[in-house]
Amino acid sequence: MKRSQWIIGGDGWAYDIGYGGLDHVLATGEDVNVLVLDTEVYSNTGGQASKSTPQGAVAQFAAGGKHVKKKDLGMMAMSYGYVYVAQVAMGSDKNQLIKAFTEAEAYHGPSLVICYAPCINHGIKGGLKVAQNREKAAVECGYWHLFRFNPSLAAEGKNPFTLDSKEPTADFFDFLKAEVRYNSLYKKYDAEVVDGLFQRCYQDSRDRYASYVKKANEA
Repeated sequence: MKRSQWIIGGDGWAYDIGYGGLDHVLATGEDVNVLVLDTEVYSNTGGQASKSTPQGAVAQFAAGGKHVKKKDLGMMAMSYGYVYVAQVAMGSDKNQLIKAFTEAEAYHGPSLVICYAPCINHGIKGGLKVAQNREKAAVECGYWHLFRFNPSLAAEGKNPFTLDSKEPTADFFDFLKAEVRYNSLYKKYDAEVVDGLFQRCYQDSRDRYASYVKKANEA
């Protein structure tokens, strides 16, 4: 049987302090799989902001809400052209998640699967027992996007990028306001200031989705 090798880590490692190592592993072209559990914050060291933390989210060292956009790790990995990349959310689409893992395992080269992973630092109403519902809500409002990039398809003359997310249908701002990491800003600043920061977070998500749509429509 083929031996399955997976490197598993959080966003603090993959986006920040371990990015150099992750980038080196992906660039080797070796048949190794990487799973990133993206909590959008340094969950296991106290909840500090990371490069994965979206604009507007409250975290340690970003008490007033982060003021720069989230790093697009998936798009950066896709730029190599020979790395399998997928972004998934179990609570939103289990079939897409299983398909991504299956394709990553079957691909003879480096693979990167990025999973949306709600955590205690998000301050979710109802607690982590509703984490799967929050994942679904994140995709429906366009906060998190689902896609797969399979370089093997290019050899068949097909577009290697598949956008699995549909056009957002839920309210983006309702999603933000349902989590303490966002709604706590209303206790610190005027609503006008907070709404402006949330609007920038929304625009970041729209820009990112537009870049994925463009990539999905490439010949």
